[in-house]
Amino acid sequence: MTSPQASAPGNRRLGLRPLDVLTIKLKGLGMDMEKCVPGQYSLLCPAGNGGDSEEKSLSVYISPDGLMLHLHLQAFGDSTSSRSRLNHIAQKKTIREVTEEGLRLEPLCDQLRRYFAERMITSETLQRNLVMQKRCWNNEIVTAFTYRKRGKLVNCKYRDIMKIFWQDKDTDKVFYGLDDIEGESDIIIVEGEMDKLSMEEAGFRNCVSVTDGAPAQVSTKDLPPEDKDTGYQYIWNYKEHLDKVSFIILVIDGDIPSQALAEELARHLGKQRCWRVQWHKKDEFCCFNDANEVLMFLGRGALKEVIENVELHQLQVPDQAKMQCT
Repeated sequence: MTSPQASAPGNRRLGLRPLDVLTIKLKGLGMDMEKCVPGQYSLLCPAGNGGDSEEKSLSVYISPDGLMLHLHLQAFGDSTSSRSRLNHIAQKKTIREVTEEGLRLEPLCDQLRRYFAERMITSETLQRNLVMQKRCWNNEIVTAFTYRKRGKLVNCKYRDIMKIFWQDKDTDKVFYGLDDIEGESDIIIVEGEMDKLSMEEAGFRNCVSVTDGAPAQVSTKDLPPEDKDTGYQYIWNYKEHLDKVSFIILVIDGDIPSQALAEELARHLGKQRCWRVQWHKKDEFCCFNDANEVLMFLGRGALKEVIENVELHQLQVPDQAKMQCT
């Protein structure tokens, strides 16, 4: 019988949906979900099957489109006290150091360079941002976006052909492109690595991308303290420098989770200095969704125009009953 890992590329060629491919990948990791559907789940950790208590300690979030997967190991053990001790240890865990050699990163192959070229990202931009690749367990080649701080590799995010993302665990949480906003008073924050590269093509290097994508919804609670604000550690880890920034442009996608991300960023950074872009109309009914889409279809000048026509951020909780364009 063919293993799930080996069959994944073939399944993609057969036209399976992202959720079907995700089901295959999770099974290959020992998480036997009968069928992946969007939502939040608690599963047994495949590493220890939940321990003696069979506790479902692995939190799994699957985005509505099936293209984003977040895995989080909460705590495990057979008693409340053991969970408390493990939580305490987790808060004080040592950040793992990584290297290109240790992660087995390679220069981009011609196939991936052609993919980026189709999306209007030049070889010069790829080289300056040190975009690389990695071969996975089934010899699948994935893009490796290298996260660096003062030139040193501290984290890496991977993207496969189905736009499924994952990161190396226990690494430093920083913005993608962090070194490009060092000492800048005006900065741009985008939602993904591809958008960061797109902004550079439009002439803006003072730009970074968030680390973990968009939340499902805007939180109605007060901002948690730093040690509990796990989804936004990349902000806290750079807060001393961000406090000196006077003008922040949020270049966020047009879908509902992305609007929630814009609200959360503005809450963390201060709405009085956050400005948001307005996307060009794509047609009578909707707008372009993100920076790379504008770059591809309208060109560098149009993307530059988006930045020049920003508007002061105003609080607006996204309404899922509304379309992204009116």
